[in-house]
Amino acid sequence: MDWRSALASAALCAAVTSNAAAQSVEEFYRGKTITMIVSTGVGNGFDTNARLVARHLGRHIPGHPTIVVKNMPGAGHVLAANHMATDAPRDGSTMALIMPSIITHQLLDGRGVRYDIAKFQWLGASDYSNQSVYVWSTGAKTFAETMSREVVLGATGAGSYTLLYPALMNSLLGTRFKTVAGYKSAKDIDLAMQRGEIDGRAGNYLSTLRSINGDWLRDKAINILVQIGGERDPDFPQVPLLTDFAKSDETKRVLQLFEAEITVGRAFLTTPDVPADRLAALRQAFDATMADDGFRAEAAKMGLDTNPIKADKMQAIVREVAATPPELIAVAKRAKDETDAPR
Repeated sequence: MDWRSALASAALCAAVTSNAAAQSVEEFYRGKTITMIVSTGVGNGFDTNARLVARHLGRHIPGHPTIVVKNMPGAGHVLAANHMATDAPRDGSTMALIMPSIITHQLLDGRGVRYDIAKFQWLGASDYSNQSVYVWSTGAKTFAETMSREVVLGATGAGSYTLLYPALMNSLLGTRFKTVAGYKSAKDIDLAMQRGEIDGRAGNYLSTLRSINGDWLRDKAINILVQIGGERDPDFPQVPLLTDFAKSDETKRVLQLFEAEITVGRAFLTTPDVPADRLAALRQAFDATMADDGFRAEAAKMGLDTNPIKADKMQAIVREVAATPPELIAVAKRAKDETDAPR
């Protein structure tokens, strides 16, 4: 290639780069399809919430792209997190709703992790709700009973709340939960509970119970033994918090470390390295969707709670958890590792 050809090639590359850089957010998204990854199976509260957001979010994004939901359950939500970190395009065309258990799984376990929670770009949460531990009505009546008798809970995979919280409660509080792992989804666990194969489960949101299994609450088909969160849900003031049973300040602080990810709620995120203007547009669109009358009306009709959290608050929570002192992480890790394997 002579100097004239080389110069022409360089000029063409510069022009292409300049045009790409000058492309507006609206131009980028016009006619595009955004993929929304969901880290759970079809039909549960997380999936229902994601599909509701997907139906409304596109019209608030410049260019009005179509949003298609893709379920990617597996490995206790690590599969979806890894996909967003390593495989998904980093151009703002992929977002995800992933169970925030990936936060403490990275800090305290690390198995299979190819993501970094600090590098994800958080968009906001559509709902914040405490989690729960419950059993069918024929099982234990109070949380105190689980310290004197074996209670069998169903579980999915490593990193999921269905395994994590029974392990923590056994190690730190002296409960006698036995976990039976291997269920493909939370829905399968609930069906097994109804069939009498297990007593119950951990890790379901109270908001999900209200919206998906309201008849259980109405008919008193389940006993909610404890709730996990910063303060008691106003609808369940009689159900104690997990931290109410902590026997020392250190135990309480360890439990609060795990509760911190609950405060992230139903967390929507996108990949690392999304251009700043597209990230800002996605965050603004998410906030607009949460305030949208059509979205809120459909959520109410479906019985879904809307208690949104903005992106900046979520980023602050993640930063705080990621900066947990090593000595406290060591205590939390020991507590988790001691009972990590199902018993």
